Amino acid sequence: MPTRHLKIGVLTHVRYPIIEPFAGGLEAFTYDITSRLRAREHDVTLFAAGGSAPELKAERMDISSGIRSDAKKHDHDSLSSGFIAEHHAYMSCMQRIDGYHFDVILNSSLHYVPVTMAGLISTPMLTILHTPPFFELINAIASRQKREGGFYTTVSRANASTWSDLVAQCAVIPNGIDLDFWRPGSGPIHDHAFWYGRLVPDKGAHLAMDAARDAGRTIRIAGRCEDQPYFEREIAPRLGPRATYLGHLDRNALVGEIGHSAVCMVTPCWDEPFGLVVAESFACGTPVVAFARGALPELVTAETGILVEPGSVAALAAALVRSHTLDPHACRARAEKLWSLELMTSRYESLLDEISIKACIDA
Repeated sequence: MPTRHLKIGVLTHVRYPIIEPFAGGLEAFTYDITSRLRAREHDVTLFAAGGSAPELKAERMDISSGIRSDAKKHDHDSLSSGFIAEHHAYMSCMQRIDGYHFDVILNSSLHYVPVTMAGLISTPMLTILHTPPFFELINAIASRQKREGGFYTTVSRANASTWSDLVAQCAVIPNGIDLDFWRPGSGPIHDHAFWYGRLVPDKGAHLAMDAARDAGRTIRIAGRCEDQPYFEREIAPRLGPRATYLGHLDRNALVGEIGHSAVCMVTPCWDEPFGLVVAESFACGTPVVAFARGALPELVTAETGILVEPGSVAALAAALVRSHTLDPHACRARAEKLWSLELMTSRYESLLDEISIKACIDA
């Protein structure tokens, strides 16, 4: 653990506030890393959307700045007012960020502006690649690599591989969770499956519902409805006595649901960069059945879960039937070995310290 106390700026996605119930894994990560770095006596300033948890004491970044309404767009302008407002929010932040005199910036934002401007500020910045490559960030990183490179990390070996053409040197720091919070519950385990996450096509909740139906298993699902047409088209018609939607749950409710479920289902329809659901489920002693996409083969072992062909409802249903053979104690042991929040924080702490020292030497 570094002996120096660092002054750290943290950038995050500003579309949603950092508050429970979290919109997704990125918001949960931001809350946890900010809180834990502060607990280790680092001076941390989080830049986040208004409405974030009061204990975070975030510097507010508003994306509804009113710079230009859709009604005032030129005919040739295809960019939404939301896109432009988000762009200007990050631009404003980056233009003044050197004034905070941070030792280092932890960029967890997924936005192209911080990476694009990183070479124009004096404060060193570590960017976390939380997702596979996408257009705007590809362009930003490619442009910066031509100038002077940068500092990058990501959450799995699989995701590092997707970025390897652009980022040859990318540290891998797996996500971590609070193992004192995410832990097995007391009381009976109910013979149903549980699915939770963002309700969007990429997460594939409808496939989990179909597999549970075909396996004769009851399923309970929870998550934020981010795509109403998808929900109405794919989720609502599948609901009934054996398929229940619980709404968007906070972490206290989630840990109770997971800990009393026989199995969790993870059904990505994209190359999942990590799979926080897997770590949380294992910590609660709950095995998983999942599509073998992205980083999931790095997380799941034969004792803790069953991986099947991506997109195959039949294979997923067959895995549900066999899931009673999986070992809850092995699940918890794997979470304790690999995904402690303290371990993750120590790794970020060391890397941030290393980057700040290097910047001082190079200055």
